[in-house]
Amino acid sequence: MAEIFQAENLVALLTLVLLEIVLGIDNVIFIAILSGKLPPNEQARARSTGIALAVIARIALLFSIAWIMQLTYPLFALFEHEVSGRDLILLIGGLFLIGKSTFEIHEKLEAAGHDRKTQATATFASVIAQIILIDLVFSLDSVITAVGISGNLWVMVPAVVVAAAVMLLFAGQISAYVERHPTMKILALAFLILIGFLLVLEGWLHEAVEELHLKNYAYFAMAFSLAVEMINLRLREKSRPVHLHSRIPVPYSEEEGRTD
Repeated sequence: MAEIFQAENLVALLTLVLLEIVLGIDNVIFIAILSGKLPPNEQARARSTGIALAVIARIALLFSIAWIMQLTYPLFALFEHEVSGRDLILLIGGLFLIGKSTFEIHEKLEAAGHDRKTQATATFASVIAQIILIDLVFSLDSVITAVGISGNLWVMVPAVVVAAAVMLLFAGQISAYVERHPTMKILALAFLILIGFLLVLEGWLHEAVEELHLKNYAYFAMAFSLAVEMINLRLREKSRPVHLHSRIPVPYSEEEGRTD
């Protein structure tokens, strides 16, 4: 335990906490969007459950470092390209994220059923199942990053717990903000599509992604887009936002007078 107070480990801890928070934001956004499909009284529980599952998955993976390292060994070759267990998880997770985010954008903007009273609400179990799947992908990426920075469990586990506490603290505010601003929700979904694409690239062309620093370019583009959208929201804060389609039933009295 005393090892954590060494200067080298303290620097590694701080670095890991910041990185885990950055990597966790993607997870929080996905959880916020999924939990938004539930009735209001279940959304907070879904967010807390999702983040708790992410923490459990990351800590479990940290204590299975030997198994994690085995995931880098080739399982089979496809088109003369060796695919490892890690690559397979990133490929499947990336494709799922692209498909799910694209479906969510379609549902919000192009859904055929415009009558909110007839749209079915997502079940708590289905939302948690999707969160578990994407938690596994994000947790694997997070743990591999942690192992690369510090192989010391006394550093990695506290970093994951601290980052999770920060995510849990702000998950409600992030979710409320995304729900309150429809354009921010679409932008967040677009970010998730980009992240899914990066996961697919990393699973298929890991060396190229690292060599060309594609993640840095992607995160810069996301930060720039977010800054532009924040300015837009600030300039248009007095205008009434458009209402996206929702699966959550809305009482008839709240829909009177709407033309969407």
